[in-house]
Amino acid sequence: MKKWLPVFAAVLLLITGCAPKFETENKVVQNKNNKKETAIIPNYQVSDQYYRTIIPFKPSKARGRIVNNLNTRYDIQEFETGLMRVAQKSFSTDTYLFQEGQYLDKDTIDAWLNRKYTKSQLKEKKLSASENVGLNPVINEKGSIEEQNKKSPIYLAHILEHDYLIKTKKGTGKLGGVVIGLALNTVHYYQKEQYGAVYQQDIKNTESEGKKIAQEVIKRLRNMNGLKDVPITIALFEQKSKDSVVPGNFVSYAEVGAGSSTIDNWKKIKEKYYLFPDDSTTKAYRDDANMFEKFKQDIEEYFPNYNGVIGRGLYKDKQLSQLSIEIPIQFYGQGEVIGFTQYITGLVINTFPDYIALEVSVTSVNGPKALIVRNPGEKEPEVHIYQ
Repeated sequence: MKKWLPVFAAVLLLITGCAPKFETENKVVQNKNNKKETAIIPNYQVSDQYYRTIIPFKPSKARGRIVNNLNTRYDIQEFETGLMRVAQKSFSTDTYLFQEGQYLDKDTIDAWLNRKYTKSQLKEKKLSASENVGLNPVINEKGSIEEQNKKSPIYLAHILEHDYLIKTKKGTGKLGGVVIGLALNTVHYYQKEQYGAVYQQDIKNTESEGKKIAQEVIKRLRNMNGLKDVPITIALFEQKSKDSVVPGNFVSYAEVGAGSSTIDNWKKIKEKYYLFPDDSTTKAYRDDANMFEKFKQDIEEYFPNYNGVIGRGLYKDKQLSQLSIEIPIQFYGQGEVIGFTQYITGLVINTFPDYIALEVSVTSVNGPKALIVRNPGEKEPEVHIYQ
């Protein structure tokens, strides 16, 4: 079994200077708007699944908006990390460097997320025609509020931009590609009165409407300075309802060549999250559901006074690729924590095949107690017990 250093020991290593060092770094001069900015590229890369990020870190110009616009923390995390997975289909982690979006600012994204207005609505709001840039459908005043919302739901929930830089032979950095994520609603929420009850309705044509919105987004991006001749990849993400305990998933993406303003071909992304235990998971993937149930039962035999086990599995091409497990439990001493963690680690090795990226988090009311992580292809996991 591989072990992680306890927290206090890791801090001691940092103080004494015995921790691993990764001082060797490359420097790159970015050319943007004819201004030179010196940046640092860390040579150390966690794995080929992650992009290196230039230093100093530049936050997105729309920083913070994602928290307000998506339904759950699960959707927020998956929308961001999933978009990086999509980016790897177009931009290699060996060649490109990650930078948060620098072109779409808060005001632009907020304006694009609005509904389109009718002429009378523009007049009422005292807006000009040039300000009528909302990408969500116009809502007419004909029919009841329920009929209006059913006919014209809010499709687009958020827009996320990621930039990818490439280092030239001259040592300068330039924008090599942009990846745009469109978060789409699968459930529409609305109110009949300003402070009244919240109603909801399912949206069945989310992806098809998302593709129409994506085409308009590409046209607008091409009119922005610096984005006329850059390859752009755009992806559609369907977020879950507000009460969902699993995240949504990306459903399709398209690559738009440098200088092009037309999306010619969409490619399907076959990914979906499932909850363990859950009837829908058992129906779709019985063998995996039984495997998880065995894991759960083995825990019950060792420690019957626990609060349950919850798993969230990501399926790619109908095969379980990632599994995150949460085990909330009450402990009465550090000895219990150590013994329980060792037992769980053995179960992980004996229960789950090693092609699954696995993470097990053991928690109590006082916070995290242990973390078990196993990367695909590894026989033994990394184990960390919090002190």
